[in-house]
Amino acid sequence: MLRRLRTPHGALALPAWVFLLGFFVAPVALVVWYSFGYKPGMFGTHANDVLSLDRYGEALSGTFVRTFWNTLRIAVVGTLVCLVVALPFAYWLAVKVPARWRGLVLALVMVPFWTNFLVRTLGWQIALSPQGPFSTAWQALGGDPFDLLYTRGAVQLGVVYNYLPLMLLPLYVALERTSHTLREASRDLGAGRWRTFVDVTLPLAFPGIASGSLLVFVPLMGDYVTATVLGGAKGNMVGQLVAGQFQSAQNWALGSAMAVVLILFTGGTVLLTAVAVLVVRRVRRARRHVEVTL
Repeated sequence: MLRRLRTPHGALALPAWVFLLGFFVAPVALVVWYSFGYKPGMFGTHANDVLSLDRYGEALSGTFVRTFWNTLRIAVVGTLVCLVVALPFAYWLAVKVPARWRGLVLALVMVPFWTNFLVRTLGWQIALSPQGPFSTAWQALGGDPFDLLYTRGAVQLGVVYNYLPLMLLPLYVALERTSHTLREASRDLGAGRWRTFVDVTLPLAFPGIASGSLLVFVPLMGDYVTATVLGGAKGNMVGQLVAGQFQSAQNWALGSAMAVVLILFTGGTVLLTAVAVLVVRRVRRARRHVEVTL
């Protein structure tokens, strides 16, 4: 009788681990290694025969710090705007739209993803130009021509448009899985629609809010395309500085140091946000426990 071969636990996850190690851990480790080097002369890109932390001192210069805070402001505002826009739409889609139409509406939401990211951003470059449809329509109403292109507002609008589906999809999944009976029970107990939404629906949708916020905030911090196409010099972001060191300045060591600092700041911001959310949830649970006890 043939014995069945027993595969070790976690073997099915082996391809994912190989992919993660080969296409994430190894490249990041290489960037960290380059960040300890230097630029060897005018025509060299990097050298690591002498290791130092000098590139990090250069990376934390005034220009980088100002650009980083500008990037952080754009990322935070963009994440909050995406949440404010996506939450009511996801609630409407998951609760109000009949089940037979949800697939169609969700497919329409995914239509922008069928187009290349760069092409979508270039479309906004045309729309926001002085000869674009917005300026033309405003002039038809008697207003003066305006130019929103190459401003911080254009970058903010572009990142919200590009990353909004990444917020919407996790919110829809979280809200769609919530039980309708819980909302009905809340109303039967005398709570209004707003109280039901705040005390029942919103806490149940919290995993979707957390997932969507991470999916938007993390790639937005390193965004390069939107800032380059729509922002120019006025919408400068850290991704442009890093790319400039690799492409124009040919200083891979400094560009790597900037990239490592960006990764650390982004990870630290996410960690602090997670801790704050955990504290708020524990305070909320303790308050509810006190209310139940009383």
